Amino acid sequence: LLLQCCAPGVSSGGQGPTRAGSTRNQHQGGVSLPHSNHGPGGSKVCGITNESETVKRLRLAVTNKDFTFKAGQWVDFFIPEVAVVGGFSICSSPGLLEQDGVLELAVKHNVHPPAHWIHTQCSLDSEVALRVGGNFFFDPQPADSPVNLVLIAGGVGINPLFSILLHVADFHRNQESEKNGYKMGTVKLYYSAKNTNELLFKNNIFGLMNEFPGKITCSFHVTQQSSQICEELQPYITEGRISEKELEKHVSKDTLWYICGPPPMIESISKLLENFGVPTDCIYFEKWW
Repeated sequence: LLLQCCAPGVSSGGQGPTRAGSTRNQHQGGVSLPHSNHGPGGSKVCGITNESETVKRLRLAVTNKDFTFKAGQWVDFFIPEVAVVGGFSICSSPGLLEQDGVLELAVKHNVHPPAHWIHTQCSLDSEVALRVGGNFFFDPQPADSPVNLVLIAGGVGINPLFSILLHVADFHRNQESEKNGYKMGTVKLYYSAKNTNELLFKNNIFGLMNEFPGKITCSFHVTQQSSQICEELQPYITEGRISEKELEKHVSKDTLWYICGPPPMIESISKLLENFGVPTDCIYFEKWW
């Protein structure tokens, strides 16, 4: 999966991971260098699970103690025996890296060499190198004003938004113990996929909703469901795309919008938000193909 991070009114071409970013301010929005100042850092695969029939979830132990990232960023993924460099969004939180020295990626199978390697050759203790980049992130500082977030994901576009969601959960957990820390607002996640089998991280997301009722909420949408939705999922699943009315009710001056998914979805939703009067500097998006 190659990623392209763009802002409204910004276009970028080419076949590689060329990215430009929307900016709000230097902390909450996307002012960052395209890549970190550090060269690629070593890491070792320490966990592999099947997140769905088509997506593998990798856990990587990072050997470079100076390696950091912001919630929502991606990594260039260097495989020793593969000439092509991969580009994958991180799906874990910065806090997991800080505490346990690991990060996670969820990679959908396709013919692109890095993704194909992950699905066919990658094993425990495989060594790869990582380099962080991207202007698509949420990284508020203690003195920043509280904001609410609306996260809109399509397909595997959930990856960077799940990282942001986990980061938000860390803020909520720390608010009581860190009286001078950042005061997090509410988060609403809209997540659309073809069917319930392709809704990644479902159990994790349900866990966050139960842990932070009213602070973290989620609506799941499926667009090509061919089988009956299981009973325990039915209260949370809507068949069909995310409606304009649903999105419009979240419009406010204190809300930031993060969108990640296929380019047509990005273009239609960002245009819709602008028609609602949402300032373009409150909309961040990352396209993938």
